[in-house]
Amino acid sequence: MAFTRRTFIQAASSALGATALGLPALLRAQSESIRVGLMTVKTGPLASGGIDMERALVQFLRERSNTLAGRKAELFVGDSAGVPAQARTKMQELVERDKINVMIGPLAAAEALAADDYIRSQQLPTLSVAAAEDLTQRNPNPWFVRGTSTSSQCSQPLADYCAKTLKHKRMATIADDIAYGHEMCAGFQRVFEDAGGKIVQKMFPPLTVPDYGTYLAQLKSNIDGIFLGFAGSNGFRWFKQFNEYGMKGKLNVVGGMTAFDEAVLRNMGDEALGILTACWYSAELDNPINKKFAAAFRTDWKYDPGFYAAATYVEGAVLQAALEATKGRIEDKPAFMKALRAIKTDTARGPVAFDEYGNIVGNVYIRKVERREGRLVNAVIYTYPNVSQFWTYDPKEFLKNPVYSRDWPPAKNLEP
Repeated sequence: MAFTRRTFIQAASSALGATALGLPALLRAQSESIRVGLMTVKTGPLASGGIDMERALVQFLRERSNTLAGRKAELFVGDSAGVPAQARTKMQELVERDKINVMIGPLAAAEALAADDYIRSQQLPTLSVAAAEDLTQRNPNPWFVRGTSTSSQCSQPLADYCAKTLKHKRMATIADDIAYGHEMCAGFQRVFEDAGGKIVQKMFPPLTVPDYGTYLAQLKSNIDGIFLGFAGSNGFRWFKQFNEYGMKGKLNVVGGMTAFDEAVLRNMGDEALGILTACWYSAELDNPINKKFAAAFRTDWKYDPGFYAAATYVEGAVLQAALEATKGRIEDKPAFMKALRAIKTDTARGPVAFDEYGNIVGNVYIRKVERREGRLVNAVIYTYPNVSQFWTYDPKEFLKNPVYSRDWPPAKNLEP
């Protein structure tokens, strides 16, 4: 039968009537926008990275005309200021006031841990930037995936590189006194000592410490190098004082994935040349997706994207892939999470997939600070492919141990 104007009107009237009588919300929602929440940090010591998270996600959506899987996407942003209790409050606002369908973030491990039970109770699909290890290990959250890495996922390969390539035997570690810093240093310590090295000194300054002079004065002189597990601008602040104390060149400085992020590297000079770090991303990565992303970000903001910017850009790509796999039906939460965890896709960081716990498996890059085209960059000098959160350890055996912390693994080689 031909579909005439009259039958169209009748069909439309029937559809409206069905809606009024209670057409399932899942179907009605298909015509609505996807409401994406971003929990980031725009004030406090982590703000430089948190602002980059928002800038990159806005760029990702703009490049797609704010449309994902055929549906318009709206972005709602919350600022936790890096405070766990505030992160939970702001997340509640995003869910209960702004009615978000999915959340990207939070940034800090302690924030994710504070919000874990709320994410579970709300069944909120969450693509985390935070590296809180146990949310994809001993206490996996079924509504939580991480497209970046755990705290130690990059520090473990770096420890391997320090022991086997740099031939370091004795090292110290220093990191912010937060879960992220504890977990990062613990992973570095375990792999370095399993490779025959010794961690002889560990220091954990408060996140907001105004001055690192006391810690620099305590630093042992008979070591090969020091591992920095700082976040935000703290790596830059520590290294600035390290140079002011005349210590550059006396020992090797290596950093975790955020110690010398591009967000702060742009404020440094030639004193940073040669610093080694490990991260799952570099703005210098030679793949088509990253070339487009990095060039556009640099055009907008006049500096290279780093960990924080790449985090939300990658999470955006993972979100898009899951939405396309489910034909945009994000309201069917179980189906969406199943698709999310099954994703295998190319991103700005390279190819990625998820393990059975919801954590990413992907490349980790050893990077060296070099000057190219007049700017400092984290140039890739070595790639560890398909790195798991468990490094090379058997996952079942790994999970029998306590979560990485200030106290585990035990510090067997500390010296007074």
